[in-house]
Amino acid sequence: MKSAILKIGAVAATALLASSPAFAAPAADAAAEVAADAVSGGTAYIFNTLLFLIGGFLVMWMAAGFAMLEAGLVRAKNTSTQCLKNIGLYSIAGLMFWIIGYNIAYPGFAEDSMGLFGMAGTAYGMQDVGAADLETGYSVASDWFFQMVFCATTASIVSGTLAERIKIVPFFIFVTVLTAVIYPVVVSWEWGGGYLDSVWGFSDFAGSTLVHSTGGWAALVGALILGPRLGRYVDGKVNVFPGTNIPLATLGTFILWLGWFGFNGASQLAMGTVGDVSDVSKIFVNTNMAACGGVVIAIILTQLRYKKADVTMAMNGALAGLVSITAEPLAPTVGQSVLIGMIGGAIVVFTVPLLDKFKIDDVVGAIPVHLLAGIWGTLIVAWTGDATFMGQLVGVLLTMVWVSVASAVVWFILKATMGLRPSAEVEIAGLDIHEIGVEAYPELAAKA
Repeated sequence: MKSAILKIGAVAATALLASSPAFAAPAADAAAEVAADAVSGGTAYIFNTLLFLIGGFLVMWMAAGFAMLEAGLVRAKNTSTQCLKNIGLYSIAGLMFWIIGYNIAYPGFAEDSMGLFGMAGTAYGMQDVGAADLETGYSVASDWFFQMVFCATTASIVSGTLAERIKIVPFFIFVTVLTAVIYPVVVSWEWGGGYLDSVWGFSDFAGSTLVHSTGGWAALVGALILGPRLGRYVDGKVNVFPGTNIPLATLGTFILWLGWFGFNGASQLAMGTVGDVSDVSKIFVNTNMAACGGVVIAIILTQLRYKKADVTMAMNGALAGLVSITAEPLAPTVGQSVLIGMIGGAIVVFTVPLLDKFKIDDVVGAIPVHLLAGIWGTLIVAWTGDATFMGQLVGVLLTMVWVSVASAVVWFILKATMGLRPSAEVEIAGLDIHEIGVEAYPELAAKA
């Protein structure tokens, strides 16, 4: 408060001096110099940091979106388990990204490794703030927080696919490895200035491949190793297990949609100039319109194909549109963004039943939404952004190989040592009772 009063007094004194003809010119020059210093230093720093913080808490709120979407689409007997998985994975991701993940993702890669793997460090420190921060143009801690919530998003993707038939302990162990090593290595190749960025000119603005396809590959491999839910595929028939709470799933979708403005918008990484804030605004518009396109095409296609519009397909159409535009939300026109989102929504409508033909049980449709739409969004950057098709394809393929192989190793080790699935009796009764002992809807069980 004392410093604020002194500042007010200084401003007042400057104004009085400026009103005198003798001091008008020097005072004006001094005021202009102070204003210039504020704009070039503190003001830009404040707005850039604010962008990271706002974007970060919006992406953090996506954890609630994933939790509500999954809680609404699973059966009542597994709802509490999904809630625990989501709050647990977010917390594990935070710890692992601090202990090791961030230093792998952003190492200033070693030349002798061609940038393929980051230089691992431990316990990233954010205590030294001040002059070092000013050199970056934003708070180091705000940047770390923004990157950390992206890491947690990757793990959330796996949770939905493997719902209702995986034990909680092996799932959390896999999340630990995914967020500590598997995801950070992929990030180091592009956002960390590594191999894909320096050699191939790979471009992924906010993570269609680095975040969403990484989570998608890990989920796909896990689903193949884990197998489908009991009773899902019987005698060549696909048995539908309706979700417990469609309004809750719809709320989750809207929360994710809201969070995506932070996901894509804050990936501009700066808001200290007129140009930057205008770009953030354009990113918001393109992100929103891609989601709109994904919803509309999903409604149209399901109405034409099944004679009934499917609300779950509409929700996943929105998410697929968002994933599709994430690789490049700034360069496209609004019309291009709508088209990109519509194709993402169409991918979901046609590939969800395709997974069932191969008996790949994806409870919430995360593989079509995050993996396949993520691949589509990454490749189409060659049309709308500053990238080549070959560079984008190499990024997709390298991510596929690394994440699939690394995930398979972890999943198989867990399966051989502690097992991935509960017993048939536990799965039929529901994981809520036997895995965590808390039912989400105890009144339903009492009536059964």
